[in-house]
Amino acid sequence: MSMLAGATLVVSTLFGTGTATAQAVDAPAEFGTDWHDPVTAAPPVDRPHTRSCQVTLADAQFRDFTPYRGGYTPPEGCGDRWSKVVLRLDGKVKGRQYDRLGYLHVGGVEILRTSTPEPSPDGIEWHVEKDVTRYSDTFRSAQDVEMLIGNVVDDTYTGVIDVHVTLTFYAGRPQAPVPDRVLTLADTSAGPTLTTPRNSERIVAEVYATGSGGGCEEFWYLTVADPAPYSCKADRGPYREVQISVDGKLAGIAAPFPNVWTGGWSNPFLWYVLPAPRAFDVRPIEYDLTPFAGLLNDGRPHRVEVSVVGVPAGQPGWSAPVNVLVWRDAHRAHVPGALTGEKAGDVTDSSVYTPGSDNRVHTEAGHRLTVSGYLDTSHGRVTTTVTRTLANTSVHRWTAGETTDGLDAVWTDDETVIVGGPGRGDGPARTTHTHRRYTVNGAITLGPDNRLRTVLTLGDRASVETREGGRRTAWSLLDDTYSGDAAYTADVPRDQRHAVGTSTERYRVLGPDRCHDRSLTTVQGALTEDRSRC
Repeated sequence: MSMLAGATLVVSTLFGTGTATAQAVDAPAEFGTDWHDPVTAAPPVDRPHTRSCQVTLADAQFRDFTPYRGGYTPPEGCGDRWSKVVLRLDGKVKGRQYDRLGYLHVGGVEILRTSTPEPSPDGIEWHVEKDVTRYSDTFRSAQDVEMLIGNVVDDTYTGVIDVHVTLTFYAGRPQAPVPDRVLTLADTSAGPTLTTPRNSERIVAEVYATGSGGGCEEFWYLTVADPAPYSCKADRGPYREVQISVDGKLAGIAAPFPNVWTGGWSNPFLWYVLPAPRAFDVRPIEYDLTPFAGLLNDGRPHRVEVSVVGVPAGQPGWSAPVNVLVWRDAHRAHVPGALTGEKAGDVTDSSVYTPGSDNRVHTEAGHRLTVSGYLDTSHGRVTTTVTRTLANTSVHRWTAGETTDGLDAVWTDDETVIVGGPGRGDGPARTTHTHRRYTVNGAITLGPDNRLRTVLTLGDRASVETREGGRRTAWSLLDDTYSGDAAYTADVPRDQRHAVGTSTERYRVLGPDRCHDRSLTTVQGALTEDRSRC
């Protein structure tokens, strides 16, 4: 592990509490040429105590925009049904480099989207773990592998990104049924199409939607409409909504997560040790398309398209690859059904500009969609109703020349899925409600002494509750909160920046049989606290 010179890490464990603390003695007064390797407070992937087999997916060095291409062969000795499959990426880079975005495809299926940390001159190492059991169908046969972390290496940006990626397979049965098929969209002259098995019983689409590319859509939540005098423009303002449609019918809506990469908010010193939530493991948006299964089960290709509301026409900057997960009815070759209801409200999007010494744009936006359908399965008629409600409130303030630039924003994404109801063949209705809440609260200031300071808090929160027959049968809570405060002198050589920065992350996951509560604190790149409360 790379550590700042002169910083000693002292760890103590309190007997009987499960609490660990770490303190850095003589933390440096400012950033130097090395710092602690990137870490997060997120829990590691739980691994079963069963026989395991490991396969290497990629060994690559990324210097440009040439993808790594290789092959995958299923593991020997662990069967073809696994209790868990865990992806691990180990990376290292040194010198000088920007943050970079990357993807990993197996058989055309995107199994990881990630970004990279910015290195120290002396070099850093980091790793990412992800549970990829849901892609087991893809892993059961030989596949092509493609990976890309687009990079630029020259006399100035010297960091070559070196990665090693493995899959570890654990023998046994998974805790929950995994998809029977993992599909991707076909690229045809009619547009992207999907052909599902005729006995599909549940269909979920994954969309790895990210605004990126270094342009204004990387910071879409800060864009403004005319006549507001701001450097990043959009037709209506900052509201974005990721939509998926089937044969031209709106099938799902979602709020995109406000990703911040490790060079974000004009201040890489915020992120050298603790990345923003989801930065290394970009989670896909999920859409329950089961109400459309009766339509999709006719064996024909159907047009499936993803669009992002609010992006100026013809402007690049969003990537939105799609995987489709399918669970089949094992006792029927064809599961007929129908789409019975589709009710979409109007998109509300008000973005009001108020000029002044502090310019201000106040945005209120949202949308609501309900879709319903039924399937005549081998265990009776099953109805599925999906309701999703989105809301966004933000206040963006900035001064002339954007020497002060701040945002307070909240996005909520509420989803209710009701399965069953009258006529359900296998018991009472099951209702799952998911409440997602994303927050950004921060400001950048550039003083007359050219001292740039960023203060920022980010929140990623979600609660899930399932009830059946009026009784709660499952629940979980997630709260990942990051706070940072960093400053440096701009437009001077590195050794004259006198950069300082503190950051904290607290990551909590709670459930009936799970408790993870870990906090990390850094000062000038030294890890000064590592505390677990469970």
